[in-house]
Amino acid sequence: MKTIVVIPTYNECDNIRNIIAAVLNALDGVHVLIVDDNSPDGTADMAREIKATDPRVFLIVRPGKMGLGTAYCEGFAWALSNGYEAIMEMDADFSHDPADIPRFIKELENADVIIGSRYSNGVNVVNWPLKRLILSYSANLYTRIITGMPVKDATGGFKAFRAEALRLVDFSKIHSNGYAFQIEMNYRLWRAGARVKEIPIVFIDRRSGVSKMSRNIVYEAARLVWKLKFLDIIGRL
Repeated sequence: MKTIVVIPTYNECDNIRNIIAAVLNALDGVHVLIVDDNSPDGTADMAREIKATDPRVFLIVRPGKMGLGTAYCEGFAWALSNGYEAIMEMDADFSHDPADIPRFIKELENADVIIGSRYSNGVNVVNWPLKRLILSYSANLYTRIITGMPVKDATGGFKAFRAEALRLVDFSKIHSNGYAFQIEMNYRLWRAGARVKEIPIVFIDRRSGVSKMSRNIVYEAARLVWKLKFLDIIGRL
């Protein structure tokens, strides 16, 4: 399948060159789309330099920090309009292992959405403080109970989609970010009838840079699950 990996960035100058190289080396024929929110550290300039010499690399630069969810939606829409059949998402900080990319694409042969799961086979998280691990695990349990969605890691950001599955989602309706965006995409796809499958991954905390996690991101996700359930009940999802 014609495959592209969408990577949103904000202040990832320490990682951008290496992550692009690692993704391109992971799978023959894969392309990379960087969606940068006008990073003040020059991330977009670095990506632009790579793009100038490698036709497999593409770049969208947005006017400012607009959030993870809209970055992915913009990247997904671009990929769909350019004829990609398999579309992946992952972080720029090496918390997701590019070497796993071929496994995701292989799994798409029998599913529409592949979720790289930290919790489908025990707990596979490296270098997180216990407090953050408990928060993440609890958030996923909370999501599963409220929504009824049979996904153990609804907040993870290492995923692959068939193009026809992404076309089931109206991106204009999505305004969430962070954990909430991942939950919302999974829920909308599941309720639209997409075949969703989790595969185990090992999540390793970022090599460098600063985590984008905040208290507001946690609160947004906590509220969103109730909103999704309510919209689904009244037929407005």
